[in-house]
Amino acid sequence: METAEFLRALETEGRLLAAAAEQAGTDARVPTCPRWQVRDLLRHTGAVHRWAASYITERHTERRPLTEPTGPDGAELLVWYREGHRRLVGALAGAPPSLECWAFLPAPSPLAFWTRRQAHETTVHRFDAESARGGEPTAVTPRFATDGIDELLRGFHARARSRVRTPEPRVLRVRTDDTQAVWTVRLSPEPPVTERGATGEADCELSGPAGRLYLALWNRLPLPSVTGDRALAELWRRTSAI
Repeated sequence: METAEFLRALETEGRLLAAAAEQAGTDARVPTCPRWQVRDLLRHTGAVHRWAASYITERHTERRPLTEPTGPDGAELLVWYREGHRRLVGALAGAPPSLECWAFLPAPSPLAFWTRRQAHETTVHRFDAESARGGEPTAVTPRFATDGIDELLRGFHARARSRVRTPEPRVLRVRTDDTQAVWTVRLSPEPPVTERGATGEADCELSGPAGRLYLALWNRLPLPSVTGDRALAELWRRTSAI
């Protein structure tokens, strides 16, 4: 996907998140994040948006702390969230392709990284807000979901901090039914190593439509289909939180 596509997704998803949060109310519980109310969701996502925008606009080249606010609340919190989302979209839209700043996953450029990362960050949390509101959630397109699975497996879980590990080597396969994307995840006492494609035999396969599988791998929905050693699916559920 192109950076411009991620920017459009970020703009749309942020608006949907705010609308669902407003309909649910800031006191509402978030079923997909049981420790959160909607106010926690808005404060977290709004803080992430401002944190990300600061790298774009201020060109920071080292990691800076992420600070979440303890106020505001209610209608004021929704205004604060929407303002931060607009600021992030504007910063990314106005940034030059040659932008140099800190990023924490491999990408063609820092601008490409931040646009993609914030599009997926906001999409997952939009789903959280819609779970608090109730009703039918907005669908995630298969193409966008497939990209998000790739970011999760080959980006986040390639890092040393990933806790998805096994005492002995095991192989987890991830497969989308509708976009025919496949990943082979090699587990060991070290961080997972993921490659695209089906290489060798797998001990367990996780599969399903890309949109559902994307949300399931982010632990927002049950896994659509598990074949083979279900203990590896349970390992993912217990240890894959970012």
